[in-house]
Amino acid sequence: MSYDVAAIRSRFPSLRAGIAHFDGPGGSQVPDAVAGAVAGALTSPLANRGTITSGERAADAIVHGARAAIGDLLGADPRGVVFGRSMTALTFDLARTLAATWEPGDEIVVTRLDHDANIRPWVIAAEAAGVTVRWLDFDPDTAELDDVAPLLSERTRLVAVTGASNLVGTRPDIPAIAAAVHAAGALLMVDGVHLTAHEPVDVRALGADFYACSPYKFLGPHCGALAADPALLESLHPAKLLPSSDAVPERFELGTLPYELLAGTTAAVEFLAGLDTGATGDRRARLRASMTAVGVHELGLRERIESHLSGLPGVTVRSRAASRTPTLLVTVDGHEPQQVYRYLAERRIAAPAASFYALECSRRLGLGDTGALRIGLACYTDESDVDRLLGALSGLVGA
Repeated sequence: MSYDVAAIRSRFPSLRAGIAHFDGPGGSQVPDAVAGAVAGALTSPLANRGTITSGERAADAIVHGARAAIGDLLGADPRGVVFGRSMTALTFDLARTLAATWEPGDEIVVTRLDHDANIRPWVIAAEAAGVTVRWLDFDPDTAELDDVAPLLSERTRLVAVTGASNLVGTRPDIPAIAAAVHAAGALLMVDGVHLTAHEPVDVRALGADFYACSPYKFLGPHCGALAADPALLESLHPAKLLPSSDAVPERFELGTLPYELLAGTTAAVEFLAGLDTGATGDRRARLRASMTAVGVHELGLRERIESHLSGLPGVTVRSRAASRTPTLLVTVDGHEPQQVYRYLAERRIAAPAASFYALECSRRLGLGDTGALRIGLACYTDESDVDRLLGALSGLVGA
């Protein structure tokens, strides 16, 4: 492994402002190559997709390039990659489409560990279709997800679960969940928004029928992507405009795609593929090596933070699952989360406090709708960032 965090940081213009960023779970910083790709698309000839003019061909190439990039990142078939405004918007659209095939008496399963974007679209669709919603709980002491098997039946149509909690970092055993879900004859939707930024992803190995992610969480621009088997998408018929293409995946993409954002998405994937400068092979192989290196880098920093926080009086870390991302949810006795957030911000440390749309999770942890302080690491986080964070928290509690 060859991972040079100083060289990586030099590619992020925003880091020159001197802020220590621990806010990556809400949206990562962007490298120069991504900004350049977005600007390049907007300042070159561009038109609606086609094959005649240079602008049409450029747009078409951008779309196919972005599908291939996401396919390589996720180990998915590019022909099954759908782009949209956000993961939330894509999930609402998918939920409405699938719900049209459900009948009263059918059942779906959602979890209390998830971001609301992988809960509410399904709950709303189920209520409209007269379908029963079953809730999969988690242990608030360990942040480990319960066993899904007891909730499954022959009437289960879909299970929606996170690949990693954006609030406490818990990584459920998705392959085991997928095996149980498929044995019941149901489909599995995985929210991979938080997971994708931290580990190599292989949607086939995970067993996900649908896998959604957000490029802006892994160094890219603000848009969403959904990956599925093209054959599965062929069986679904979303509401669409009459003149728009009925081809897959275009039938799921409403309106003109944001070509500049897709160009930035491809650039983000290319950047990720180069994080381990010793990696060789095709882009998929380099991505697996680079994301493995990211995981190793982040794990070392996470363990250092956890070790230090364990010795601070009144500080409690709520992220305790055996398998988890480098994301820590923290409370400090005698200090409201927003107070800690502001205290750190005054010291140019970005570590926000909230429930971060994981409302069910926050409530289950006993934190209500307020949530707590979230410390999130990214591929560009370094030891000096951690020094500043730990020094500031130590000062806050008088340690």
